[in-house]
Amino acid sequence: MTDLNQKIADTSATLARIAADFSPAVFASSLAAEDMVLTDLILKAKLNIGVFSLETGRLHKETLDMLERVKQHYDGYEIALYRPQAEAVEGYVAQHGLNAFYDSVEMRRECCRIRKVEPLGRALAGNKAWVTGQRRAQSTTRAELHVQEDDPAHGMTKFNPLADWSEQDVWDYLRNHGVPYNALHDQGYPSIGCEPCTRAVQPGEDVRAGRWWWENPDSKECGLHMVDGKLIRIKSVAA
Repeated sequence: MTDLNQKIADTSATLARIAADFSPAVFASSLAAEDMVLTDLILKAKLNIGVFSLETGRLHKETLDMLERVKQHYDGYEIALYRPQAEAVEGYVAQHGLNAFYDSVEMRRECCRIRKVEPLGRALAGNKAWVTGQRRAQSTTRAELHVQEDDPAHGMTKFNPLADWSEQDVWDYLRNHGVPYNALHDQGYPSIGCEPCTRAVQPGEDVRAGRWWWENPDSKECGLHMVDGKLIRIKSVAA
């Protein structure tokens, strides 16, 4: 068995274990490449893991297009959407301006809190575990990522089944299995977030260099995986 085939088998086994032992469980998809690998594995195996995405109101058209592409490719499956509270968005814009996130890390994190963190809390409510597409190789902030972790912020178990996958692994899987992917990846976007906070990367740059490119690399997390400004990688759990 090749290295990738072994990783696919291990990841499939992890997902099956989540569905069997941690129900109800959900998968938080950004509709980017890694998350399409997990979407494919979950839906083809018909696992009891719900798939949702955070529709922040500032996503690229290409990202939103993925919702329909997933529906067409997977026999009508519809990814659940969670949106920010309209009054919170309106309050932020009225007080600070539409693009105040460029002004400081604090303003950017507050925008992320409103548009992503708060909706995530609603999406995870009532579930026993959640799944992400994070990989160790994505950034310095994710170098110690574990496949299974305790998530004290949400009071549940968190799984990162692709933790040890490389970028090449992800793309080999997508191409070998004919999985649809975000068109922005072909335009120099290895990591995709909200449109005003994401740019294409240059040759040789880190895969997440285009995310919040005006900030220090050590601050480049949106808050989905943090508590009080720190990553919530508090305690790993033996898989």
